Amino acid sequence: MSSLLAGLEDLGLDSVSKMEVYGDIETKTKKTKAVESPEEKHEKTEDEYLFEKTYTCPVCDEEFKTSAVRTGKAKLIGTDSDLHPRYQGVDPLKYDAVVCPRCGYAALTRFFSTLTRVQVKLIMENICRRFHGLEKREGVLSYDDAILRHRLALANAMVKHSRVSERAYICLKTAWLIRSKQEECTEEKEKKELYAQELEFLTTAYEGFNEATTKENYPICGMDEMAMLCMLADIGRRIGRYEEAGRLISRVIVSRNAPERIKNKARDIKELIVKEMQENQPK
Repeated sequence: MSSLLAGLEDLGLDSVSKMEVYGDIETKTKKTKAVESPEEKHEKTEDEYLFEKTYTCPVCDEEFKTSAVRTGKAKLIGTDSDLHPRYQGVDPLKYDAVVCPRCGYAALTRFFSTLTRVQVKLIMENICRRFHGLEKREGVLSYDDAILRHRLALANAMVKHSRVSERAYICLKTAWLIRSKQEECTEEKEKKELYAQELEFLTTAYEGFNEATTKENYPICGMDEMAMLCMLADIGRRIGRYEEAGRLISRVIVSRNAPERIKNKARDIKELIVKEMQENQPK
């Protein structure tokens, strides 16, 4: 499981990088256009969507700035079947992991400020004391930069014994980032390696979210039950767990509580599951 945290040893967190993601669970209770002139139309570059947002670290009280996407500026153009959002001009997912450059505390934006005293102590003992620093990046982040920051957020979530769903959510978002990096890649060997990494993170996310549905109340990471089941079914399909995926998606299709748009999406996912099961049957 340590490959999920690959690269953190360079930040001084070699012992943390060997932890199991869920090892402690049982013991812990239209196009956007900017008009430059009447004659000339300007297509925004990624850095034009960004600004420097100020955070105060809840662990060490350091005030720092990091790149963030301006609210309402990124235009959603679609989503993958596992809810991976696609935007025009910028990928906001790259900027969702916030890292304190002083102490190494990292989390997704929705979880960054919500720490208990016990969690602060755990992070100080297991992250801050070992953290060697992260190379400063201003403006646009590469996918490699973003993936490393998400790995660091995952390490912090593991150390602070966060909810299972938080760890699963980080794994899911890291898988999406790896998928996007893979799509930009032109070298076949690297594409295969990235695909394997994506599957590893998707598998870990799948296992975590499945457990979260038995231990946590909805909404889970902003998702209601029907949205969660649809997403889990599609992730199950992507990682080859077709029978489990089929059972999950059937729960949505027969549910009296699922809105019709969700049922239509569920039927599309079921078609993919059936098609891939047939394609992967032994000949």
